Amino acid sequence: MIKKIARNSLAIVLLATVGITAVQAQERVYVIDQRDVVAVSGTGLCWRTGYWTPAAAANDPAGCQCDRDLLPAGKCSGAAATPATPTQPAAPGTRPVTSGKITIAADALFDFNKAVLRSEGKAKLDELAAKSGEINLEVILATGHTDRIGKDRYNQQLSEKRAAAVKQYLVSKGVEANRIYTEGKGETQPVTGDQCNNLGAESGRNKKLVECLQPDRRVDIELIGTTK
Repeated sequence: MIKKIARNSLAIVLLATVGITAVQAQERVYVIDQRDVVAVSGTGLCWRTGYWTPAAAANDPAGCQCDRDLLPAGKCSGAAATPATPTQPAAPGTRPVTSGKITIAADALFDFNKAVLRSEGKAKLDELAAKSGEINLEVILATGHTDRIGKDRYNQQLSEKRAAAVKQYLVSKGVEANRIYTEGKGETQPVTGDQCNNLGAESGRNKKLVECLQPDRRVDIELIGTTK
């Protein structure tokens, strides 16, 4: 019997499909089948669990073979690039590709402290939806982030709502809902470092701080699929 351990419906479907054990899922960020090998799609892409993130992939034994191009430079320099054993043969004439990660400033998608898409944000997502149609789409990863202003729990919820809003809009543009994986990271993965530490009170009314922390308010969107 499989425990419900994944954090989203996509991962739950994948885990149930290959008969993964609960213990394995907790230890790995890739779906491991009953032969103890990474399960891959018919086009040769590794299936990820709901616990997958680029950082977690870097610490997974299969990270280099599954997501070599997404890991930090040098992480896989001495690692073998042996592909995962497929659970079904790869389709002829296709080649796994990563279309790249697109980082969109949250302020371009939403007003400050909001999760309702702006017109400018919709235009950017229209471009993304069109790009997804240019490949045989496997999955879209949308990860929301916030700055550190406000309480941790609130920021976590806000980042999740923003990622969910991105998914909802992409679905309205014809992208299959089960192809989109969303996650919120709250304020846990800032990119500003300590450069904004001496700008005064951490409040939404502190315009200098709000402006300085803008890079932390973002949505990372990644398309993964195969060439047509």
